[in-house]
Amino acid sequence: MTGRVYGLGLGPGDPELMTVKAHRLLTGARHVAYFRKAGRKGQARRLVDGMIPDAAEEHPLEYPVTTEIPLTDPRYNEILSAFYAECVERLTKLTDAGEDVVVLCEGDPFFYGSFMHLFTRLPKDRVDVVPAVTGMSAAWTATGAPITWGDDVLTVLMGTLDEAALTRHMIDADALVVMKIGRNLSKIRSALEAAGRAGSAWFVEYAAMPEQSVRPLSDVPNDYTAPYFSIIVVHGQGRRP
Repeated sequence: MTGRVYGLGLGPGDPELMTVKAHRLLTGARHVAYFRKAGRKGQARRLVDGMIPDAAEEHPLEYPVTTEIPLTDPRYNEILSAFYAECVERLTKLTDAGEDVVVLCEGDPFFYGSFMHLFTRLPKDRVDVVPAVTGMSAAWTATGAPITWGDDVLTVLMGTLDEAALTRHMIDADALVVMKIGRNLSKIRSALEAAGRAGSAWFVEYAAMPEQSVRPLSDVPNDYTAPYFSIIVVHGQGRRP
């Protein structure tokens, strides 16, 4: 019998928002893998402190690069592609030996997560994916208002897009979620202003985590470097009874 790989969605950060299925698989795991930056504990691993069985073997998967090389540099894809292939090889050795492995995933495994790159390389008859509450769900909930009404169209944008593309999508959308803020804040703000949406934008950091912060985007300095767990939300104002 071969083992299975479980892409385990952990949710946005609050352990109580983890699904019952994810908790069951995690607390019964013999092998637990997770991505992290070299020298760091890793956010996914931090979220499950105290939940991993004492006898379980941990398998950190350490990124060879994060922001050291620009995304546009051909070496970036080459290095990461080789890294994901190596991770799959490690996991396959365990499943070949009949062992199950859970791979911890922040948020939902199929929503802009690193696990997707393992999923596309693993035999599909050995993989199960456990969905989860997304970080953006936690972000708009933290604002205390519904994100969509009636026929509103929700658009999810990456802050890494160029300003013209951001502006075009922002104009066309009713409700907005912008992710991957980082050093792109000034560009995103300019696009929101060009689209006439800046005045209704909210900036959410560490949604559903102890450090959670919610404030109007207008209160955020233009030179602010947003943390990884930050999202901009613009609520839809569509049809309602």
